[in-house]
Amino acid sequence: MKLASLKKGRDGQLIVVSRDLKQAVYATGIADTLQQALDNWAVTAPQLTQVYDRLNQGKCETAFAFDETQCHSPLPRTFHWVDGSAYVTHVDLVRRARGDTLPETFWHDPLVYQGGGDTLIGPHDDIEVIDESWGIDLEAEVAVITDDVPMGTTPEQAKKHIKLIMLVNDVTLRGLTAGELKKGFGFYQSKPSSAFSPIAVTPDELGDAWDGCKVHLPLHAFVRGKLLGQPNAGEDMTFDFPTLIAHTAKTRNMGAGTVLGSGTISNQDKAKMGSCCLVEVRMLETLEFGEPKTPYLSYGDTVRIEMFDKQGNTIFGSIAQTVTPFKGK
Repeated sequence: MKLASLKKGRDGQLIVVSRDLKQAVYATGIADTLQQALDNWAVTAPQLTQVYDRLNQGKCETAFAFDETQCHSPLPRTFHWVDGSAYVTHVDLVRRARGDTLPETFWHDPLVYQGGGDTLIGPHDDIEVIDESWGIDLEAEVAVITDDVPMGTTPEQAKKHIKLIMLVNDVTLRGLTAGELKKGFGFYQSKPSSAFSPIAVTPDELGDAWDGCKVHLPLHAFVRGKLLGQPNAGEDMTFDFPTLIAHTAKTRNMGAGTVLGSGTISNQDKAKMGSCCLVEVRMLETLEFGEPKTPYLSYGDTVRIEMFDKQGNTIFGSIAQTVTPFKGK
């Protein structure tokens, strides 16, 4: 099943989207918003699936042409947005470029931070930044949405709580991260609003590319119209999604609609697979040349993030954004 939220009010208007992303229909009578659907997923999911099946069979008379540019993120705001750093090879690279060593615990204990989920932006919205000298960067990721997850859930139990999957552009202001990390209290100013793919899909839509823990497909990231990288999201993922969920739920319950990101997709073979963020490219250049050569994003630069199935069809639609000056209140 494929779901999206049209821009309407604070929480969007839930629609069901056809598998080929050409048609859509309102989830009328089932749930007005995706959050409402997730709050009662055991009841709403079968109903939404029936609508999805009829839509794909061409039996929905109220269907209309789907336009992903009219979509907000599937959850325009969420009570709980947690981002991880599941690809430790990425963390190791950044540390080595700074001359630091990676603590051994990083390979055994997941890294996560709690981000701001109150004002997420749409997949085709501009990335508005007050000052382009802040080191604007993309981070192309995969994320999952859960139902209610009890405190103390194990990784094995966590698998059944993954209800939807989507893509993320976790925008990062690299020029602000160092100062925040020195305080020893985590990210905040360096993590503005993130954007998510137009479409969120149920795991079964991925077929054998989803093994219950990871998405085994390349994630394509384009910057300024050129391919930055296409690392496989299922490779070199030190901590899979059930492990991240169990880690996050160690001391708290997680409410329905919790969004959990993988962190920047990163494979060990950078020469072949490329990168999903600019800081990684800059760190590789620093290791090779002694200094970075690739600039961070500037006003007017574009970002595109997309994942395709084995037949070359887009799965989640695209995150396609332009960096612009902050337009004001």
